Amino acid sequence: MIVDDSPSVRLFFERSLEGFDLNLVSCESAEQALERLVDTTPALVFLDIIMPDKDGLTFLQEMRRLPGHAETPVIVVSSKDYAQDKMTAKQLGAREFVIKPMSTRTIQDIVTQYTACGAPT
Repeated sequence: MIVDDSPSVRLFFERSLEGFDLNLVSCESAEQALERLVDTTPALVFLDIIMPDKDGLTFLQEMRRLPGHAETPVIVVSSKDYAQDKMTAKQLGAREFVIKPMSTRTIQDIVTQYTACGAPT
């Protein structure tokens, strides 16, 4: 799952993961993602921090309270490299904090590391 308000970022993730055997769910807002999480259990969530409706860290806190999502792997992505955000993300159980822009290879490596989905051949 990708949660990011930027259409270009979501498209970059989608293109970066072409060829991977996965069902990519793309959400443009925290609220949309929370709705999807009621009946979806993603293997991995890429989560932007800065979004207009609800910031990613607030979303992560709410997500952790949902049944079945206390341990869902989350990778926080942000264009800001703030120590406070990194600390909060870690306290909320984020596995990694990645600074934008990131490479296609970084995205592919993270997906391969945290899911059963191997890299395309």
